[in-house]
Amino acid sequence: MTLIYAEGLDHKTINEAIRQAETDCTIEGCLGQRFIAAGMSGKSIEIHGVPGNALGAYLNGGTLNVSGNAQDAVGDTMNDGLIIVHGNIGDAAGYAMRGGRIYIRGNAGYRAGIHMKAYEDKVPVMVIGGRAGSFLGEYQAGGIIVVLNLDEPGKKIVGNFPCTGMHGGKMFLRSDCRDVVFPEQVTARPADDTDIEELKSCLSEYCEVFGCDPADILSAPFTVVTPNTANPYIRMYVAN
Repeated sequence: MTLIYAEGLDHKTINEAIRQAETDCTIEGCLGQRFIAAGMSGKSIEIHGVPGNALGAYLNGGTLNVSGNAQDAVGDTMNDGLIIVHGNIGDAAGYAMRGGRIYIRGNAGYRAGIHMKAYEDKVPVMVIGGRAGSFLGEYQAGGIIVVLNLDEPGKKIVGNFPCTGMHGGKMFLRSDCRDVVFPEQVTARPADDTDIEELKSCLSEYCEVFGCDPADILSAPFTVVTPNTANPYIRMYVAN
């Protein structure tokens, strides 16, 4: 294991140290450095402290494991790999994400999953253990977003304007969503047995990572959100 002390280092120096390392890495004392592990693959990186914006941007594989919180744009346009955040994350997590998995134990800020997409066998997955801010899944074109609200079940699971412009993919919300207003362009319905089976596969690794009980999580009602078949946004993004 290669140990990198981040105090006083900029992101270029940290990333160069990661590239040169012949083993997996542990970063100590991270304090807001942006673009950590951007475009990288093939390594497991433990991060202690708070990484700055665009952690794992364009990530092509490997694992990033953050012991605390992370700032905005986690996994921006990532292609593959796994990002684990044991705390909360800022805004725009998974922006244009097109592969891999992002697991968050805490809450997500605004616009998580914006422009998330899928291609051929790549189906990105984002699981948020807490609540999500406004504009969740804005312009979502593919992939799966799961929000669990594990810690504050009495509070609204998502902020305002979820799924605005959604034209692909699927969202699972651990709530009956009676207090959530969805746009006309999506369909929100209670999860059925087929949905729960799909959800189990999404939660299996997440529960292993964070030590959660899948049976307890699945004992609550879930709402499934998908684009309406009459969705006008489809005509804007899909060639006929």
